[in-house]
Amino acid sequence: MPKETEFYERLEITPDADQDTIKKSYRKMAIKYHPDKNPNNPAAAEKFKEVSEAYEVLSDPEKKEVYDKYGKEGLKEGGGMRDAADIFAQFFGGGSPFSSFFGGGGRGGPKKGDDIVHELAVTLEDLYKGKTTKLSVTRNKICPKCEGSGTKVGGVSASCKTCNGSGRRMVIRQLGPGMIQQMQTVCDDCGGKGETVKEEDKCKQCKGKKVEKEKKILHVHIDPGMRHGQKIVFANEADESPGLEAGDIIFVIVEKKHDVFMHKGNDLVMEMTIPLIEALTGFTATIKHLDDRVLLLKTEKGDVIKPGDARVIPNEGMPQHKRTQDRGNLYIQFNIEFPKPGFINEKAAKELEKILPARRPAPKVTEGQYETCELHKIPGADSAGGRKGAQQRSGGAAYESDEEEGPQRGGVQCQQQ
Repeated sequence: MPKETEFYERLEITPDADQDTIKKSYRKMAIKYHPDKNPNNPAAAEKFKEVSEAYEVLSDPEKKEVYDKYGKEGLKEGGGMRDAADIFAQFFGGGSPFSSFFGGGGRGGPKKGDDIVHELAVTLEDLYKGKTTKLSVTRNKICPKCEGSGTKVGGVSASCKTCNGSGRRMVIRQLGPGMIQQMQTVCDDCGGKGETVKEEDKCKQCKGKKVEKEKKILHVHIDPGMRHGQKIVFANEADESPGLEAGDIIFVIVEKKHDVFMHKGNDLVMEMTIPLIEALTGFTATIKHLDDRVLLLKTEKGDVIKPGDARVIPNEGMPQHKRTQDRGNLYIQFNIEFPKPGFINEKAAKELEKILPARRPAPKVTEGQYETCELHKIPGADSAGGRKGAQQRSGGAAYESDEEEGPQRGGVQCQQQ
């Protein structure tokens, strides 16, 4: 006689009921109390959970043996119970007998498979103008010949008798008088698949694997204004598997470093080095933009550019995604190229004295109250980059990138076409 009979009472059967009787009773009561048939009925929902819990234990010979000997307390050693809806879906082969009446598969259809994530390296020109690229993807596709059953026409796939189709089996270890330990492990007989197929019944096309490899070309559209880290999703294009909704293939944009421009939000930033004469008297120059347009730059009359100064060209930055008519700005930061040492002779220096603003007054010092120090060049720093070189040697940085590190590469096999 079992230590407890509660689970038998939930299914309205006796402790000596066989497996067929247990299944018939569960089928009848699960359909009767299913939430799809009893919407907004908490009592029916609770009853559905109770009969599902009872069936999960009594339909598994090993769990049933533990329950009969030790009751529900003995089952706690083996971990938590499965969800009632999962038990119901497995019993009815992954579907629901109410789908034709209630418009679906119980709690929203089959579970979804894993997504596949792949990094997509793109240039700044691609992000500015937009681009469509073709990628070859190799994925698992349900075998069209056997439709994912793994068996040939007329073949039979049987639920594994060892694990009753769960793919797992319970191992019981006696630790001492009245003490047991339960551990779940993958079923050795079916390899965790929950079913077995005889060799002669296997599908000839997929060799019983249920899926086969498929090579597919995806057209990936990079819209103008997209950014580093943005995702492009191809829904349900990942690996297919029987009983599962296919996951997504996700491409994550990784922006390549550009030789001229830096991407800062919707703005572009670049550096330009000009000679001292142009910094003082103005200049005209051209730059080639990301869309191959040539921009003619002119300074305002009387403008003097100092080392580290910046100027802006409005509306020549990056387009905004989905609003390409709205653009950021283009910022130009200037480095000044000074003459080389010895370039200015004494005569030219006197002429400059007449043109440039007056020198600062000489410091008033008393003999014996000062020490004379000479200024030395910083090794490796030229006249144009001296300030930046000093910053870098002191731990500073001219710019800080706002790019984040890209995601880890997924397992998708992709090749650019």
